[in-house]
Parts: sequence; structure tokens; C-alpha cells
Amino acid sequence: MDVKSFKKAGHFPSLLSGFLYFDVSFMIWVLCGAVALYITKDFGLTDAQKATMVALPSLGGALLRIPMGILADRIGCKKAGIIGMTITIIPLLWGWLAGNSLSEVHSIGLLLGIAGASFGVALPLAGRWYPPQYQGLAMGIAGAGNSGTAIATLFGPKIAEAYGWHSVFGIAIIPLILILTSYILMAKDSPNQPEPKKFFKYLSVFRHADTWWFCLFYAITFGGFSGLANYFSIFFYDIYGDQAVAGGLTRIQVGYLVTITVIAGSFFRPVGGLIADRIGGMKFLQILFACVTICGFLVTTMPRSFMTMLLITSVMMACLGMGNGSVFQIVPQRFPNEIGVMTGIVGAAGGFGGFLLPNYILGPMKQMTGTHVAGFITFTSIGLVITIIFFAVSRSWRKSWASEKSGVNF
Repeated sequence: MDVKSFKKAGHFPSLLSGFLYFDVSFMIWVLCGAVALYITKDFGLTDAQKATMVALPSLGGALLRIPMGILADRIGCKKAGIIGMTITIIPLLWGWLAGNSLSEVHSIGLLLGIAGASFGVALPLAGRWYPPQYQGLAMGIAGAGNSGTAIATLFGPKIAEAYGWHSVFGIAIIPLILILTSYILMAKDSPNQPEPKKFFKYLSVFRHADTWWFCLFYAITFGGFSGLANYFSIFFYDIYGDQAVAGGLTRIQVGYLVTITVIAGSFFRPVGGLIADRIGGMKFLQILFACVTICGFLVTTMPRSFMTMLLITSVMMACLGMGNGSVFQIVPQRFPNEIGVMTGIVGAAGGFGGFLLPNYILGPMKQMTGTHVAGFITFTSIGLVITIIFFAVSRSWRKSWASEKSGVNF
């Protein structure tokens, strides 16, 4: 790839702004998961209640992503992003100054979905500036802002250990305000910003079967990444923590492990977009879905060494991250005039996937069976089915809209 031609093809300050907005938003979005071990200790939660607590921000993000995507199309990504970051201050203040009951924590978690809805703004802000041959890389760089998850899991437990988990929410306001300021100064809407449409026009994309397929596939890749990122602190501590094994890992050490898996998923997202640009998003996704399935089955062996488990889960998260980049290499090619609303819709599906995985699969099955094996067998079995479905659907895409003329490598 020619770096100079890539920079000239778009607007780098807006790409950087999209990344930073996404980064700080992801950091905030997963705060409940990052400090889950401290919140659950205070309230004495069951396995199912733990899963619900870390899953609610994903639900909030899923519900708000479509409205944010439509807002980005109607008033521009810059204004929509400013509104999103400003409103995000509310749940952070609530978590810092109050949040003394489980119902309050649940409400805060849902409101943190405002940060998760940044997906519907940050990616169109970056993507609209770049031509088809650079879509995968541009969307991957902006989407690599999910590395904010690593910031939360790395520093959240340390701050919670020293000052209490409430202070984590208060301190998070500082980077949010700094990035909001830089966003106001650097972000710029693309001249390719579409004309505002009537509300029901935006929803017309639901008439296309491909919209639903993209939602399903992203519910696996992004839903898997976000759901596991929120749940892994509970998972690792249950198996390798000092309450389960003599001389086991402390809460802060578990945070380090989760951070490594999250970095793997975040770092490889733009790599996935770049490879998808080179060999085709469809081909690459087939490989990635298969790899995620294999890693999922390896997790169910529950190796005694936490380093072995760390390796397996890191590879799985890297594949999910690259899958996220690959999906959004294809979406703008299929729906070039509806990037904002499609980003919101597909992103919402990913958010729902991130909500369903811990709340309806991993947490409840751990409570019912006393082990994490059943939950991961279910998740992996779903991944296997999706691998087969994607192979069939991508073949039909090659015969219909995907062509050399469309700019899609397939």
C-alpha cells in the first residue's frame, strides 16, 4: 500500500478524530466490565447477575446506534459526535457521585450505551472521505478505536483498587473532555455527506436481505469481541483467580490478561481491513469465522495453564477484530449512499450480539452447570453454523452485486 496516496485520498485529521472519538467512547462503554470484579464484590451478585451487569452497556449501545447513525446522516458526523460526547458525561457523573444500588448500576450501564453508539458516527466520519480501494483500511483505522477497551481494562482495576470503583467513572471524564475539544477543532464532514432524507427513507434498507445478513455476521464478530471483552474478567477470575486457585491471579492481574486479549482484537481490526482490501472481505471472513470456531472449541478444553488460555483467547479475539474490519470493508461497497444508517444498523446488531452473549449464553449456563464449558460450546457451535451460512451467502453475492466494477475484492 502507498501510504502517501492513502493520505492524499482522504482527510487525515477527520480520520484521526474518528479514531479518538471511538477510542474514548469504547473506554467508557466497557467501564462496567473493566471494574466488574469490584462492583460484584460490593453487591454480592450471582453468575447471571454478573453477566447482566456487564451486558447492559452493549444493549444500550445497540438501541442507540441506529438513531445516532441517522442523526449523523441528517446533521453531519461532526455535530452528531459533539452531541454524543456531551451526553456521555451524564452517566459518568452518575457513576462517580452515586451508583449506590444495583438498579442504579444497571441504569448507568444502559446510559453508557450512548458511548457505544459512537460507532454510527465515527466510522462514517472517516469512511466518507476515502475511495473504495481504501475503505477497509480507513474503516479499520477508525474502528481500531475499540482499543479504548484495553485502556479501561488496564487502568480501571488499578484505579478501583486504590480509590474505589466509583472514582473510575469520575476520572474518565477528563480524557472525554480533552478528546471532545480536539474533535471540535479537527473533525470535518466530507463533501460526500448525503442530503438529509425523510426518516422512513433511512429504514428502507431493511427491505434488502443483505442488510440482515450483514447484521447477523457482525453480531458474531463484533458481538463476540465486545461480549467477551466485558465478560473475560469474570471468566479468568473464576478459573484462575486467587479465590479459585491457591496462589492464583489477583483482580489487577486478571485485568492485565483481559487487556492483552483486547489489544489483540483492537490492533488487528485495521489489519483485517487492509487484508480484506487486498484479497477480498468475503474470502477473508470465511477464514476468520473458521478460526474463531476452532479457538472456541479449544477454550472448552479449559487448559490448566492461564498462559495457554491467554494464547487461545488472544488469537480468537484477533480473528474477531479482523472480522470486524472485514465486514466494514464490504458494507460501504454494497450501500455506498447509506453508510451512516447502515453503520448504525449493522453496529446495533453487533451491540445486540455483545449483549446476548454474556447475558443469555455465558452467564446463565455458568450458573446452571457450574462451569464455563457449556457456554463456550454453545457460542462455538453458533460460530460453526455461521461459517457455513456465510460460505453460502457470499457465493450468492458474487453472482449478484459483487463485481470488479463495484470496487469489491471478493
